[in-house]
Amino acid sequence: MKKFFKLLILASSLVFLLMGWGLAAEPIKLGAFFALSGPAAHIGTPTKLVAEMVVEKINKEGGINGRPLMLIIGDTESDPAKAATIAKKFIHQDKVAAIIGPTSTGEAMNVKKIVEEAGIPIFMTVGGDPPIMKETGPYTYIFKSPQRSSVAVQKLFGYLKDKGLTKVALITATDPFGKDGATWLKKLAPDFGITFVAEESFGPKDTDMTAQLTKIKNANPQAIICWTIGPAGAIVSKNKAQLGIKVPLFQCHGLPDPKYIELAGKAAEGDRMPSTKLMVVSELKDDDPQKPIIQNFIKLYQEKGFDKQFPINTHSGYAWDAIMIVANALKKAGPDPKKLRDAIEATKGYVGISGIYNLTPEDHNGLGVDSMVMVEVKDGRFVLAK
Repeated sequence: MKKFFKLLILASSLVFLLMGWGLAAEPIKLGAFFALSGPAAHIGTPTKLVAEMVVEKINKEGGINGRPLMLIIGDTESDPAKAATIAKKFIHQDKVAAIIGPTSTGEAMNVKKIVEEAGIPIFMTVGGDPPIMKETGPYTYIFKSPQRSSVAVQKLFGYLKDKGLTKVALITATDPFGKDGATWLKKLAPDFGITFVAEESFGPKDTDMTAQLTKIKNANPQAIICWTIGPAGAIVSKNKAQLGIKVPLFQCHGLPDPKYIELAGKAAEGDRMPSTKLMVVSELKDDDPQKPIIQNFIKLYQEKGFDKQFPINTHSGYAWDAIMIVANALKKAGPDPKKLRDAIEATKGYVGISGIYNLTPEDHNGLGVDSMVMVEVKDGRFVLAK
């Protein structure tokens, strides 16, 4: 009889232990939505692959205190309205702990109010500043991993000032990202002694900017700044070359991408732009704390074979950094939305692919001008600009 009771107690203990393991293994859900189709799919699709890659890495290393991360993927179709619908699904149906994405500034602005009202942390992978600007509403639960447009503008203007290029022509896209860039370019220009001798704009889907560039040519600038993402930037470069415009062309921080060089061809030679260090890792000093992190990222990316279809570009590390910061916060605070938000905001010294992040209540990006470098197209590839 005693033996029976001992076996019973042992069996009961085993059941409770297994129940505990089952509870510990319950996944923590992250919503992840990107433009997997539509005009921004060339950015959103590899971002999704990187998101899956980093979650796999985290889970192999033990997950979040023994609990695996689970990504629930959504395709925004490059549509702000679709992004809003998916965000609501993540929050109310999937019950996610946090959200990663979306891809474009327009999508982000359509999601901003939804996540703020729900009180669910979101780490965006968009380039524009509006999602984390008080002028467009509170951003208590909103963070973003790419450098702010304002930071990229400061990096670019600092370079122009050093080169004595102060009479500049501006050509920007009319979408939210282009408008955000134009706002910061005009706001910060006086601080660097830069004046605009011409200001032109174009639709992000336009296929010819010759008319705008002809006006710019007649204004005799010392340099041209273009602010857009996607194929439009390469079209500006090609049209500039076709018109015989000899002054240098500077693009925004969203265009350091082998695709840009492929689309613009020989016209891209000499074009310069602010970028993450990811694009020129081989030229970084050995004591740069980001160098081994970036090298390991590239190694894993190549082992997955992603580079065969989606060569490394400046966007490649955004989802990695976003998810790593959220994962680190989850390990400290757990999935409670308010505690998780506070832990994300307290991130200090995280060495990522895109920079070293130091978040504050006033800055939900945490990257400074020193996180960027100026790159130049030379012999068909990106190098540090001289």
